[in-house]
Amino acid sequence: QVQLVESGGGLVQAGGSLRLSCAASGRTFSSYVMGWFRQAPGKEREFVAAITRAGGGSYYADSVKGRFTISRDNAKNTMFLQMNNLKPEDTAVYYCAADPTLAAATMRFHTRYDYWGQGTQVTVSS
Repeated sequence: QVQLVESGGGLVQAGGSLRLSCAASGRTFSSYVMGWFRQAPGKEREFVAAITRAGGGSYYADSVKGRFTISRDNAKNTMFLQMNNLKPEDTAVYYCAADPTLAAATMRFHTRYDYWGQGTQVTVSS
């Protein structure tokens, strides 16, 4: 098993930046595909970004491409999401997720991830 804890959320004005972190403990972090998802009130959980085990491949939702960057530091058991040029529509609870078996074709599907953090709130004011 792996335990995940997100941090770094907060309130920011439109156009600003935030950096989310996801700290993992438990089994070998580098054996997990990692993803970021978000959920706004009244909406379904949606894919934001995902990264392969060694960090060589990353995938983004069209809505965040060019503004968000996902990365990981396997030596520190931590994943990051750098969010730039934030927009009010980015407001949501952001969750990190992990799974040991996903292939690239399934990384954007939240139902395929076995492990989740508790979430961190990101609020972007206009």
